[in-house]
Amino acid sequence: MVNKFRKLAYTILLFAIGFTSTAQPYKPATFTDPDRLKKIQATFPVIDQLYKKYAEDNHWPGLVYGIVVDGKLVHTGGLGYTDIDAKIKADSNSGFRIASMTKSLTAMAILKLRDEGKLKLDDPAYLYIPEMKGLKYLTKDAIPVTIKHLLTHTAGYPEDNPWGDRQLAVTDDELLALYKKGVSFSNNPGQGYEYSNLGFATLGYIIKKVSGKTYEQYITDNILKPLGMNHTYWEYTKVPKDKLAHGYRWLDGRWVEQPLLHDGAYGAMGGLITTIEDFGKYMAVHMDAWPPRDDAETLPVKRSSIREMQYPWDVNYLTVNAKTTTGRPCPNVSAYAYGLRWAKDCDNRVYIGHTGGLPGFGSQWNILPEYGVGVVSFANLTYARAGYPNTQALDTLLALSGIKPRQLPASAILEQRKNDLLKVIDDWSKAKESGIFADNFFMDYFPEKLKTAAAETFAKTGKIVSVGDVAPENQLRGYFIIKCENGNIRVSFTLTPENPPLVQEFHFDAVQ
Repeated sequence: MVNKFRKLAYTILLFAIGFTSTAQPYKPATFTDPDRLKKIQATFPVIDQLYKKYAEDNHWPGLVYGIVVDGKLVHTGGLGYTDIDAKIKADSNSGFRIASMTKSLTAMAILKLRDEGKLKLDDPAYLYIPEMKGLKYLTKDAIPVTIKHLLTHTAGYPEDNPWGDRQLAVTDDELLALYKKGVSFSNNPGQGYEYSNLGFATLGYIIKKVSGKTYEQYITDNILKPLGMNHTYWEYTKVPKDKLAHGYRWLDGRWVEQPLLHDGAYGAMGGLITTIEDFGKYMAVHMDAWPPRDDAETLPVKRSSIREMQYPWDVNYLTVNAKTTTGRPCPNVSAYAYGLRWAKDCDNRVYIGHTGGLPGFGSQWNILPEYGVGVVSFANLTYARAGYPNTQALDTLLALSGIKPRQLPASAILEQRKNDLLKVIDDWSKAKESGIFADNFFMDYFPEKLKTAAAETFAKTGKIVSVGDVAPENQLRGYFIIKCENGNIRVSFTLTPENPPLVQEFHFDAVQ
């Protein structure tokens, strides 16, 4: 009862002093270095040599690559041939089959249909494919496969490389026949991650059932065309002959051409054929989703849905012994999102992208959303490990350019509470009357002890020289540094979810 009266009195006080409860204006993170592009461009000659050496050392017939900065393709390279016999050189307009890099476009189509209210991610897949209704799971208490399970490779299907890679041309009827006959499960749905091409082929059919168009046509109409990806194809026979990359395998010291598969039901998991010029436009969509902001929506899918696609829904690997491409120990954790791979390294850098591999081809792309940079490469060698030179390229770009991630400005409320705290720190006897502390504060912190601790700290550090800006962790948590004659003091604080936010946690520590 006492607390209720206290809150009521506080509310009356706020209105008495003319306070209006409003949401705090959001300030998105920004890049602060005006020369960042010039610094990045200076790294391109070194990066070109990295790709050249790796392609030669690993017998790649052809390689194309690109670097995207702030949503623009700013550098490309091409090595070798797309057609060895015809001696057609590979370049940024060559059409390569990108294999499983296709999966994120299928996932994006599913999210767009979700946003339109035409499906729910938690829907059982059998609502759209009745042939799945009678699936026999490992146990009777298993939950049914949902759309989200299919998006995150947690449907319980077994990992199906390389079997799935040979199914591109399978028809819809053959896919449904598989379900009618019954599929084998390695886990119950939702109980483990296993990479499943069947799962994404199933999503392709769901797109057809929900939209009334084949997944190829729906993705083309709603993603490819709006982005101007006019040189991207599903069926290899539709690609201009002088632009189509042929696939090869390195056998017994020579390149052996691999047969190209026609488009079919499994193309939703890995059938897309595209160019560096076109795919750079798709990468720009994923980069433009950051940072969160109030700008008008201009992308084929809402920015929030793209960020949802990139979220690590299923963390599946901790690599303790991981190293950078320079050999520096750097543990990392990786996860699967919606048709995308997510990773965070020991330097707290987040990578978003996907690999691709088919007989005759290997590809990979990665972006660092917080840095606004990304790389992509396509090769026409069976399961070419395109991810390694891409990682080399990003490592080199970051190391040589020295660019920094976006910096989050301090919110207005953090700045306000910083100024409020400075007044209280000077005289803790007035803390309770200040009105800036949440109702928990004086049950967890005690003014006399805070006053004593402040006096002892200032006795060590001496007089205040200056007070630094707030360094925000987010909109409601941050710290600032008080510079003193003989040392510095770090003041950290966290605010409540109330409106207006109040100080709930506080730390006052001497630092070097």
